[in-house]
Order: sequence, then C-alpha cells, then structure tokens
Amino acid sequence: MSTIAASSWLAAPLQELLRQRGHAWLLQGPSGLGQYELALALASAWLCEDPTPHGACGKCASCHAIDVRTHADLCVLMPEVAMLELGWPLDEKTQADLDDKKRKPSKEIRVEAMRDAVAFAQRTNARGRGKVVLVYPAERMNNVTANTLLKTLEEPVGDVRFVLASEAAWQLLPTIRSRCLGYTMPWPDAAQAQAWLVEQGVPKAEAEPLLRAAGGRPNDALRLARAGLTAQTWSRLPQAIRRGEVASLTDRSPAQAIDVLQKICHDLLATGVGAQPRFFEAADLPAPPPIRNLSAWSRSLASAAKTAEHPFNAGLMLEALVSEAKVHLNSAGKPTRP
Repeated sequence: MSTIAASSWLAAPLQELLRQRGHAWLLQGPSGLGQYELALALASAWLCEDPTPHGACGKCASCHAIDVRTHADLCVLMPEVAMLELGWPLDEKTQADLDDKKRKPSKEIRVEAMRDAVAFAQRTNARGRGKVVLVYPAERMNNVTANTLLKTLEEPVGDVRFVLASEAAWQLLPTIRSRCLGYTMPWPDAAQAQAWLVEQGVPKAEAEPLLRAAGGRPNDALRLARAGLTAQTWSRLPQAIRRGEVASLTDRSPAQAIDVLQKICHDLLATGVGAQPRFFEAADLPAPPPIRNLSAWSRSLASAAKTAEHPFNAGLMLEALVSEAKVHLNSAGKPTRP
C-alpha cells in the first residue's frame, strides 16, 4: 500500500507480522509511529486476493474496496471523530444525528458500534478471504465497550481476525491485552524519518526541527506541519510563554497547549540536571528554574491534562496555564511553594 511504501520503517514490521500466525494482534507504542497505517496494511494483506510477502498487492478488487472504504469483510472501529478525520463512513443513523446536530461526534468507541462489530464477526465472509476487525485507537474503548469485545476475542467465530492499534496500551483492560499477541512499534532513525517528512511535502529545512518538536515521532511531526507549525514559531514558544503571552497558544486546544507546556517543562528538567533537551534547542529555552519548582509545575500540568478535553472554559484555562507557566519560568534561583 502507498502509506506503507512511504513509511519505510513499517515495511519490515509488516513482513514480520505476515509471517506469523494469530487471530488477534495488539500493535502498541507511542503516538506518531504509524500504528494505524500498519494495522490497515496488515488487514489489507489478510484480505487481499493476491497478497505478496511484502503485503497487499494494491491492485485487486479487495484492495480497491479498502481504498474506497467499502470492503464488506473489513469492520473499522474508531471514535467518530477519528472516523471522520480518516475518511471512514459512519452508519446512516449516526451520520443523520451528526448532520442534524443532535450530538457531537464521539471521542470514544461507542458500545453500539462494538455490538455491530460482534454481529459482523458472526456473519459469513463475502469475498472468501475471511473477515477483519480493526480497532484504533484501542485505548478509546471504555470498560463496557472493551468487555463487549472480550467474549469474541476469547472465542473467535469462524475466520475473523482482529488487529488492535494503541498509543496507550497500558490503558487497556489486562484481559484484552492477554487475549492478543503484542507487537511493539519500532522507532525510525532520524535520517529515515526526516527523509519521509520531505517526501510528504515538508520543506527540508523544517523537517528536523518539527521532528524534534514531535519527540522523534514522524507522523506527529507531519500533523504539526499540516497544522501550520513552523520551526521559527516553535523555537519562539518557550520565551513567549516566559513573557506570559497567551496569544502564543490561542490557536491550540487546551490539550495541545498542555502538551507544549509539558515539553518545555521536560526540557528544562533535563537541562537542569545537565542532560540534553529533547523537544527544543537549548538556546531556545530560558534559564532553568529550581528543580523543585519544575517538579511542582510538572505535577500541576499532569493534573490539568486529566480535564483538558472537557474544560469548563477553554479561554480561561489557557490564561491560567500560561499565567502559572510564567510564574515558574521566571523563578530561576527563587524556589516557589509546591
């Protein structure tokens, strides 16, 4: 498939997975390493009419059906927000509810969708190559949804296979993890990741700084680039936050703003103990405050992250976050109360 061809670090994992047997796989690792792309490539190869050792042929009717999101033997389970983002169709009732603005797209995998997937698993396949259920991101199943899947994972019916892709596998029920064969996603080396970003249209001069901003995760770096982030904007953020400039984060959601602040905090903790920063150049960072201050800030950010997706008032939350950051970033040599 074209995505796998572009993501060169996924070619070897795909071949390794295809050589092994198993009715349920759990692809796990940090975000931005290509779990979804690898899961879809694996499902495509399983369903392909003329598969190769390297994956799906990309030319048969089955591959075409997956490309246009209409394959009768592939069930994709995602939060509705992810389905819409990645171009997968919703069922008629769900689409009608969203069109009529009766509710917002779900950020979790709904139990109703999982029940439909269980029914799908029990039906006869349409193309003679078995059936596949793809779940991504698997950690977006709540306990009710996960337990609905569990029975089918324990006793799969007929020729159905499962591939779960997760960016936070520790959040899954232990019983779900134990029913799957685990596969840890590989990290591409920096040169490989930068070359891939350039192939995706990221300017060469921007590839390395954006990869750094994403912590070495190429898919996350590509998302940052497509969201309009530039190397210059990123490098200016720590000093802008130190000055208390709320405007530097107003184009981000509270969750995204917290992610930026956690990266600044992380790098200051690193430089404070003599290590190298990971997300910013050392020259972009203010002088590190006392470790005690940074530790208190880190705990505060972790607490704020728990409610970031459902803030009472996003604007006020951003102001509070930047105000707190300003206090800590201007406390070099001045321990603050925890």
